[in-house]
Amino acid sequence: MYKFYKKTCFIASLSSAAILSGCATATLLDKDDGVRTRTVQSVLVNDTVVAFGKPAQAVSTLPADSIVIVGQKNSYVLTSGGTRFAKVITGLDPKLIQIEKALTFYSEKNDGQFSGTLPLRYVKLSEDVTKQDREFFIENGAEECTTSSDHRLKAQRFCFNIALSGLIYPTATNSASLKALSKPYSVTIYTNEHVKDYSKAGSKTADKVMLFPFAVAFDVVTLPFQAIHKIFD
Repeated sequence: MYKFYKKTCFIASLSSAAILSGCATATLLDKDDGVRTRTVQSVLVNDTVVAFGKPAQAVSTLPADSIVIVGQKNSYVLTSGGTRFAKVITGLDPKLIQIEKALTFYSEKNDGQFSGTLPLRYVKLSEDVTKQDREFFIENGAEECTTSSDHRLKAQRFCFNIALSGLIYPTATNSASLKALSKPYSVTIYTNEHVKDYSKAGSKTADKVMLFPFAVAFDVVTLPFQAIHKIFD
C-alpha cells in the first residue's frame, strides 16, 4: 500500500505541479486551524454589587416581578429566576444561608443578555431539620450536599443552584442612595472568543459589555425583606 502511494505521488508531481501545490496549501491551512485557533473566555465586565432591588416604577419592557442586581457599573435585571431566588432566601433562615461564589454570567453574543446560576448553600443541624424544611427543599429543587465535615458536626447541607437570566441596563439612577451590602460581592460577565493568537485573547473585549438595546436607567427600591442584608452581614 505504501509503495503504491509513493508511486502515485511521484506521477502526480511529474504530471501537474499545480496539484502538488494545492495539496501543500490544504495541509498548511489544516495545521494553522488546528494549532493556532483557540476558544477562550473573555471577561466583558467585572462589577461590584451595591444592592438587590426592584424597579421603583413599572417598566413596560420588563416583567412585573423583575429583580435588579444593582452594580457600580451597570444594573443586571433578572427577567427569569428572580422569583425563585426571592422565594428561597425569604423561606429559609438567612443566617444559615451561604453564598460563597461570585455571580458569574455568560453572554453568548455580548448583546445585553446574560444567563448563569446562583449557588446557595443552606446548612442546619440535623436534629433541627423539620418535615416542613424537607418539603421546602423538594419544592424548590434543592439537593443534599452534606460534606464529611458537616457529618462530624451532625449537620446537613442543602444546595440550591438557581438558574438566572436577564438583561444589562445602565446603573440605577439612585444607586448612591441605596443601602449597600456590608460585604463586597462581585458579578462577572464573560463570553467565548475565537482567537488565533492566544496572547491577545480578551484584549478587544475586556470591559466592553454591551447594554440591552434601548435600555434606559431607572430608579430602584431595595427588596422589601431584610434577608439579603443578613446574608451579607
